[in-house]
Amino acid sequence: MNRAHLAAGKPPAGKKPPAGKNVRARVTHEFPAVYDRDSRVLLLGSIPSPKSREVGFYYGHPQNRFWKVLAAVLGEKIPETIPQKKAMLKRRHIALWDVLESCTIVGASDTSIEDAVPNKIAALVARSKVTRIFCTGATAHKLYQKYCAADVGIDAVKLPSTSPANCAISLERLVDAYRDILV
Repeated sequence: MNRAHLAAGKPPAGKKPPAGKNVRARVTHEFPAVYDRDSRVLLLGSIPSPKSREVGFYYGHPQNRFWKVLAAVLGEKIPETIPQKKAMLKRRHIALWDVLESCTIVGASDTSIEDAVPNKIAALVARSKVTRIFCTGATAHKLYQKYCAADVGIDAVKLPSTSPANCAISLERLVDAYRDILV
């Protein structure tokens, strides 16, 4: 590749872009929301990370602290399997989804999100008892406010991200912040 193509972020004609996490890709949400008609709280991320898409479920990166934080807040054992995670959410009337149905993104970098298409959050809320919505990070909150809040009619609370990239916030501070989800 020559410097002009590298600077533009484009491969020369006839060449594929280099493989790796720094390539912008179109991502579509591949697994459904977790909820039922008794769900009262909705937790929203932005869009599944590459690792979450690989494992086929939310917060799939082993260093993401979401499941550890949620279990601590709920006083439950940390769920290890997808069925255990779903069961804990449903038992505690918590719905889990993402703000976006699709977007272009570089790796797992929420700050690189472009061309966003939101999920139909209002439809999920209408099919449940959700009255409280929390976003698991600043980008999810910003996207919810931009694309969904007016349609849904519920203000969302911004929680800190549990991502390994947000290592400045301790596990204890995350648990304290996420206690707000308790009804």
